[in-house]
Amino acid sequence: MKQFMDKDFLLSTQSAKDLYHNYAAKMPVVDYHCHINPQEIYEDRKFDTITQVWLGGDHYKWRQMRSNGVEEKYITGDATDREKFQKWAETMPKLIGNPLYHWSHLELQRYFGYTGYLNADTAEEVWNLCNEKLHQDSMSVRNLIRQSNVTLICTTDDPADTLEWHQKIAADSTFEVKVLPAWRPDKAMNVEKPDFAAYIAKLSAASSMEIKDFASLKAALKNRMEFFASQGCCVSDHALEYVMYVPADDAELDAIFAKSISGKAVTKEEELKYKTAFMVFAAKEYNRMGWIMQLHYGCKRDNNALMFEKLGPDTGFDCINNYAPSAQMADYLNALSATDEVPKTIIYSLNPNDNASIGTILGCFQSQFPGKIQQGSAWWFNDHKTGMTEQMTSLANLGCLGNFIGMLTDSRSFLSYTRHEYFRRILCELVGGWVENGEYPDDQKALKEIIEGISYNNAVKYFGF
Repeated sequence: MKQFMDKDFLLSTQSAKDLYHNYAAKMPVVDYHCHINPQEIYEDRKFDTITQVWLGGDHYKWRQMRSNGVEEKYITGDATDREKFQKWAETMPKLIGNPLYHWSHLELQRYFGYTGYLNADTAEEVWNLCNEKLHQDSMSVRNLIRQSNVTLICTTDDPADTLEWHQKIAADSTFEVKVLPAWRPDKAMNVEKPDFAAYIAKLSAASSMEIKDFASLKAALKNRMEFFASQGCCVSDHALEYVMYVPADDAELDAIFAKSISGKAVTKEEELKYKTAFMVFAAKEYNRMGWIMQLHYGCKRDNNALMFEKLGPDTGFDCINNYAPSAQMADYLNALSATDEVPKTIIYSLNPNDNASIGTILGCFQSQFPGKIQQGSAWWFNDHKTGMTEQMTSLANLGCLGNFIGMLTDSRSFLSYTRHEYFRRILCELVGGWVENGEYPDDQKALKEIIEGISYNNAVKYFGF
């Protein structure tokens, strides 16, 4: 029997162990998509308790606590940090097979030096150990990033954002890690939302331009793109129900825009037409500017209306949406290809059943750059051992795994960089298994390039960091 989460955790063959320890483990981390707060990086925040780090905004953990029958008081309510931590500790032993069990223990091992396991009985010991260490200077936000061997971070930022904290970080010569903004224009795209008009007013003020129709909206967005580019931005991100393609003419688009701005509800067809035009415009601008486009789709959000009313979005009530017509995504990329304006694109679906359709669409639009169109790493409900293995196996079967740009945290926690280790171990187990089975030669030069590329080098080259 192997020891619990030892140095060869998830590595079952000698080839897998060699690939991980000789190549993957030594590579730095480039975190090209996350949701951490740049203000906390600039201010070099120190956390008072492990609860603030682990449970303050982690809806992954909140869902599992609810699944274990924990009262909301101990999840998002007014219970003390110690009480909330105890409830999480009591939940942990039930999470056999869940990535949260592995992630939590990787974080305890790597940042706190704790090699036991967390449960109701060890909660007090772990609580005291973690909190004592969190008060040390070595556990400030900047030092956590340094410990994790991170070279670059891309946050997630609205077009109306001032990017004040990015500017302050860039001007601070005492912090060597690059922190760049990433463009997330969802609020300008979500024409069906009741707060669309209020957001357009906010964007108008940020761009110092009157936005009165679709053409002036595009002009304002271009204005803000140029500002973001001046601050080092080269990455965009979009949250979509699915990648749609329902084209419309300019008159229709202006009518839809005016309808929403006036407070009237738009139809589903109108929403799809507006979003199609928005995404075509955005992609062409990204291509012009040399930006990367990320498309995240396949989520049905805020399903529990009662809890949404109490807690708002991003609180653990989202699920996989299995409606995503791949034909429309292909048509969307084809519309861009017709004028040779497809930007570098990364496609993520929340539905693992979409792996094959994404893998085949990629091959239709590859050109000019190795892996120009990427399938993104297993996302959200899929970033576990099975999900990562299936995503990489599908990509290997249908595409070019050697050009894959690898893992990202997509997290709000400064301890989540261990997810890169988790991913790299799974990658090495997969590739090592192929080598052991005679499906790929024990060619260390080629294997080194593949493993180091997927772990770090491919992303650096792809994004041009």
